[in-house]
Amino acid sequence: MMDNNVPSVDQSDRQVPINLRQSGPTPVEMLIDTRVRKSPYWELSMQEGCWRASIYNRMYHPRGYVPREDGGMMVEYQSLVNDVTLWNVAVERQIQVKGPDAEAFVNYVITRDATKIPVMRARYVILCNEAGGILNDPILLRVAIDEFWFSLSDTDLMLWLQGVNVGKGFDVTIAEIDVSPVQVQGPKSVDVIADLVGEEGRTLPSYGLMEAQVGGHDVIISQTGFTGEKGYEIYLKDSTKYAEDMWNAVLAAGVPYNLKVVAPSHHRRIAAGILSWGQDMDFETYPFQVNLAYQVPRKKEADYIGKAKLEAVREQIAAGTPPFRTQLVGLLVGGNPITDYAPDFWLVSATAGGEAVGYVTSPWYSPELEANIAMAHVPVDASELGTEYWVHLPEPFADTPGEPVRAEVVEMPFRPSVNPNQRERLKMNGLDAAV
Repeated sequence: MMDNNVPSVDQSDRQVPINLRQSGPTPVEMLIDTRVRKSPYWELSMQEGCWRASIYNRMYHPRGYVPREDGGMMVEYQSLVNDVTLWNVAVERQIQVKGPDAEAFVNYVITRDATKIPVMRARYVILCNEAGGILNDPILLRVAIDEFWFSLSDTDLMLWLQGVNVGKGFDVTIAEIDVSPVQVQGPKSVDVIADLVGEEGRTLPSYGLMEAQVGGHDVIISQTGFTGEKGYEIYLKDSTKYAEDMWNAVLAAGVPYNLKVVAPSHHRRIAAGILSWGQDMDFETYPFQVNLAYQVPRKKEADYIGKAKLEAVREQIAAGTPPFRTQLVGLLVGGNPITDYAPDFWLVSATAGGEAVGYVTSPWYSPELEANIAMAHVPVDASELGTEYWVHLPEPFADTPGEPVRAEVVEMPFRPSVNPNQRERLKMNGLDAAV
């Protein structure tokens, strides 16, 4: 599989190959210092038992509460799918675009049509560079006719937006604002939100927004989330001042519903086919590679960054000559249950003894399917449903140490979502969302 620890996967279509070196877990202590920001909810997360973190958007991000010896992430998952959970997701920094040209500017930097987003509605969007690579896939909130918030995934989009406008000169201000979100996710989240803000919260539509107060302070609530379950996000204004009041109000409202503070549930977002920037895609990934073709509209007349390249790539795909080597697919994977984060992009081969041709990006065990599920990049010309692959799992997940386990390409999402995204809705309506 490996020669001098250099992976054999052909990545000649990339400027900077994905690091596929299989280093495994590295037992080091995470340094907490002042060059990485602590969110307003950081100490509150520590009080709830957070024992590990990662860094996301240059901010410390809680990634585990239940200790491994007590079941770890799989116990947290049960709270999500059966009751209700609270997540510290302040790492979703809020970049405000405000001014007379806000709609025109946003329409220029996202691939979707910003003019079709009503006030007090949100959308999942992507931003691309001129080469068609995905820069960020935020939730975009339109909070006023002249004001949008980009709720970011893991890249510093503020600097890009400000840089774009240096040359374009739209009449807008672009800045990070003191707004920090939490997520309230799970089947009982609707009851928690209704108890906090009234029955309007119960009827809030998917991707709808509402203004309210939680803990006596102003918030915007959206019916969105990173799970596929019923869920909401609460965006607290002036969060550096009022984090404790809002957080404690949510905890108190959640007591009758067995609310638990947990980390983001990647096993559930994988099952829902929700992507994670930096794992499943990056700056050199085209939307067409990762099932985001629906984000590249055929009928958007206005120009936007990356439009010419993306339209050319669509034509190449239609002609059978895509300019990329891999396609993101869903895999059912053998082996023992994968019950924690993967420390590597595990390698994928076409045969049990063959060279690596792809790599797993996001694997977890699905209790509902009683199987390991994963997203993986595999050769685009061998990405059809039913295609057999072999995944090189490390101990303790491999059936036999040193031997790969069988996998099969299957449809995503792996299980239905309570709040289906646009790609799922297109599929349910029999519309082509691929190209």
